[in-house]
Amino acid sequence: MQSKIRTALLGTGLMGFPMARNLLAAGFDTAVWNRSADKAAPLAEFGARVAASAAEAVADADVVISMLSDGRAVLDLAGQGGLRAALKQGAIWVDMSSTKPDEARALADGLQQIGVEVLDAPVSGGTRGAEQASLAIMVGGAPQILDRARAVLQALGRPVHVGPTGAGQLAKLANQTIVAITIGAVAEATLLLEAGGADATAVRDALKGGFADSAILQQHGARMSARDFTPGGPSRLQVKDLDNALAEAEGLNLVLPSARAIRDRFQRYVAELDGADRDHSGLFEELLDLNGRVATDTP
Repeated sequence: MQSKIRTALLGTGLMGFPMARNLLAAGFDTAVWNRSADKAAPLAEFGARVAASAAEAVADADVVISMLSDGRAVLDLAGQGGLRAALKQGAIWVDMSSTKPDEARALADGLQQIGVEVLDAPVSGGTRGAEQASLAIMVGGAPQILDRARAVLQALGRPVHVGPTGAGQLAKLANQTIVAITIGAVAEATLLLEAGGADATAVRDALKGGFADSAILQQHGARMSARDFTPGGPSRLQVKDLDNALAEAEGLNLVLPSARAIRDRFQRYVAELDGADRDHSGLFEELLDLNGRVATDTP
């Protein structure tokens, strides 16, 4: 059934494109915009209104979703005079990008001044979760605002309120810390298995349902075994998220040694081994390099 809620999605990259398709499939009247217009244009085939500008996309939208590269990009876009003038009074801006908690609060402060409510709602689940509408959505902001936007977010995954403005982004930083450290652990376990002559695929099957099992073990472990690092989550973005987590920890007078160590390894992978646009499971390549091996070595 066609929803009366009008939505706009800003940013139709690896994540935003399938998210827009899911909004359309759920019956939402959806306008889309992307800085590189060719990435948004194919959505017209699925019923999207492809806008020539962000201001055009948000005009008359009840819920605006941004899915951009970082907090600076979100704040710059939300600060544009033409876009601010086009925003509907009482609209809800849901930023689903991965940013810093203080950037989420700055976005809310700026938009609430013109009568627009804000939720910070970053996601986990990668491109597969975006395609399957199964994203884990961590929502910061007022609960009553989430209630108004809930139907839209449920078309994309499972929204859970985690606290006040900024808490969504803090939850995402915690998520990315867990993901990065677990990728490092799975990489080391996979190399240990391969070097010792065990069948890593069979071991992953044996571990299903046990304490060591996880989506990272199953999905990224398989990528490591196959040496397939086509990006779902680019490693350069993992570095950005870990940098943000460490900056937040410093502001709270915390030391996170495992997060810092894994950030340094991701940074090496990006800066020295051409891993910036390879999947974050590609940290396995960095581990192989540390051990004098190459990705083309047979398991």
